[in-house]
Amino acid sequence: MIINTVDGKTIDTEADLTSEERHVLQKLFLWETMSDSIEQFRRKKGEALAAGWNNSGQVSESPALKSIISHLEKKVMDRISGKIK
Repeated sequence: MIINTVDGKTIDTEADLTSEERHVLQKLFLWETMSDSIEQFRRKKGEALAAGWNNSGQVSESPALKSIISHLEKKVMDRISGKIK
Protein backbone atom coordinates (compact mmCIF):
# COMPACT_ATOMS: atom_id res chain seq x y z
CA MET A 1 0.00 0.00 0.00
CA ILE A 2 1.24 3.47 -0.87
CA ILE A 3 0.43 6.24 1.61
CA ASN A 4 0.82 9.90 0.68
CA THR A 5 1.08 11.84 3.92
CA VAL A 6 -0.12 15.38 4.51
CA ASP A 7 3.51 16.52 4.78
CA GLY A 8 4.20 15.33 1.23
CA LYS A 9 5.94 12.03 1.93
CA THR A 10 5.17 8.89 -0.05
CA ILE A 11 5.54 5.69 1.94
CA ASP A 12 5.32 2.18 0.55
CA THR A 13 4.17 0.11 3.51
CA GLU A 14 5.50 -3.11 1.96
CA ALA A 15 9.01 -1.75 1.47
CA ASP A 16 9.28 0.85 4.23
CA LEU A 17 7.65 -0.87 7.22
CA THR A 18 8.36 -4.14 9.00
CA SER A 19 5.61 -6.74 9.21
CA GLU A 20 5.16 -5.81 12.88
CA GLU A 21 4.73 -2.15 11.98
CA ARG A 22 2.18 -3.05 9.29
CA HIS A 23 0.21 -5.01 11.89
CA VAL A 24 0.16 -1.98 14.22
CA LEU A 25 -0.85 0.21 11.28
CA GLN A 26 -3.86 -2.02 10.56
CA LYS A 27 -5.08 -1.40 14.10
CA LEU A 28 -4.50 2.33 13.75
CA PHE A 29 -6.50 2.52 10.53
CA LEU A 30 -9.47 1.23 12.52
CA TRP A 31 -8.89 3.63 15.41
CA GLU A 32 -8.52 6.54 12.99
CA THR A 33 -12.22 6.19 12.19
CA MET A 34 -13.44 5.26 15.69
CA SER A 35 -11.55 7.51 18.10
CA ASP A 36 -13.60 10.11 19.94
CA SER A 37 -10.53 12.21 20.66
CA ILE A 38 -6.90 12.56 19.68
CA GLU A 39 -6.02 11.41 23.18
CA GLN A 40 -7.93 8.17 22.65
CA PHE A 41 -6.18 7.61 19.32
CA ARG A 42 -2.78 8.19 20.93
CA ARG A 43 -3.64 5.84 23.78
CA LYS A 44 -4.64 3.12 21.30
CA LYS A 45 -1.42 3.77 19.36
CA GLY A 46 0.57 3.25 22.55
CA GLU A 47 -1.31 0.06 23.34
CA ALA A 48 -0.78 -1.30 19.83
CA LEU A 49 2.95 -0.49 19.87
CA ALA A 50 3.35 -2.04 23.32
CA ALA A 51 1.49 -5.25 22.48
CA GLY A 52 3.09 -5.76 19.10
CA TRP A 53 2.02 -8.46 16.72
CA ASN A 54 -0.05 -11.10 18.48
CA ASN A 55 1.22 -9.80 21.83
CA SER A 56 4.80 -10.54 20.77
CA GLY A 57 6.20 -7.45 22.45
CA GLN A 58 6.94 -3.83 21.81
CA VAL A 59 7.27 -2.47 18.28
CA SER A 60 9.60 0.46 17.72
CA GLU A 61 8.47 3.29 15.46
CA SER A 62 10.61 3.75 12.39
CA PRO A 63 10.71 7.21 10.80
CA ALA A 64 8.26 5.95 8.15
CA LEU A 65 5.78 4.70 10.76
CA LYS A 66 6.11 7.95 12.73
CA SER A 67 5.27 9.89 9.58
CA ILE A 68 2.21 7.74 8.89
CA ILE A 69 1.04 8.07 12.50
CA SER A 70 1.37 11.85 12.30
CA HIS A 71 -0.69 11.72 9.11
CA LEU A 72 -3.38 9.63 10.84
CA GLU A 73 -3.41 11.95 13.86
CA LYS A 74 -4.05 14.90 11.54
CA LYS A 75 -6.93 12.99 9.94
CA VAL A 76 -8.39 12.20 13.37
CA MET A 77 -8.18 15.86 14.40
CA ASP A 78 -9.78 16.98 11.12
CA ARG A 79 -12.60 14.46 11.54
CA ILE A 80 -13.26 15.41 15.14
CA SER A 81 -13.23 19.13 14.37
CA GLY A 82 -15.74 18.59 11.57
CA LYS A 83 -13.41 19.35 8.66
CA ILE A 84 -13.92 15.81 7.34
CA LYS A 85 -17.19 13.95 7.63
